[in-house]
Amino acid sequence: MKTLEGKIAWITGAGTGIGRGGALALAQAGAVVILSGRRTEQLQDVKKAIEAARGIAETAPLDIVDVEACDAVVSQILSTHKRLDIVVNSAGLNVPKRKWKEISYEDWRKVLDVDLAGAFNVCQAALKPMRKQRDGLIINVSSMASQRVGGVSGFAYTTAKTGLNALNESINHEHCHLGIRACALCPGEVATEILAKRPVPPSAEDQARMIQEADMGRAIQFIAETPAHVCVNEFHITPTWNRGYIGASDRVFPRDD
Repeated sequence: MKTLEGKIAWITGAGTGIGRGGALALAQAGAVVILSGRRTEQLQDVKKAIEAARGIAETAPLDIVDVEACDAVVSQILSTHKRLDIVVNSAGLNVPKRKWKEISYEDWRKVLDVDLAGAFNVCQAALKPMRKQRDGLIINVSSMASQRVGGVSGFAYTTAKTGLNALNESINHEHCHLGIRACALCPGEVATEILAKRPVPPSAEDQARMIQEADMGRAIQFIAETPAHVCVNEFHITPTWNRGYIGASDRVFPRDD
């Protein structure tokens, strides 16, 4: 059963990781998916995978830091499809040097510019047609790092994702009477390419126990399939083998200086 048939879904960060998982799941459920990201080759790979499964996908290369480019993608979607039903705001990054004593101002700005300001750009562009439609769903991919300060994600990423959760709830606060809903999707550790940016990347064995892209795809599909009168404000999903609970060695700061 194609539960999302006829829906138009825009996914940022669609070439890799959670965005890719969400795009595949939404397309399988029948949505027409528009794939955005900075790397065209990866977007094309996801498009081919969707089409091989008899789904419908289009590509719209984008750097979400570019405000005008975000507006242009939405204009392109409206020109072709006349509406925008679902947004999965998944583009994001982190930097290897994450502690106060080592992070540069440039890296601090990079994380905030993409993970918070870039997310704002996408939401702002998408809300314009959604307000006219009096309907729409935005899924902002946040993180369990938004729930507490810890030693793995780094404070820049935690700051950005905490801000993203506030931004997300402000959408609900201002637009609930218009039938617009926003969900902050907060995963724990997910086995995606971003783990390679960690100072100490988790082992293959640990990554196999983490949430996988397909798991995130199913979570995104579940949120997208909720009835219009239901708002999933915040969604937490973590591995059963939770390294935060177990006490993985890379989660403890060495108190050397």
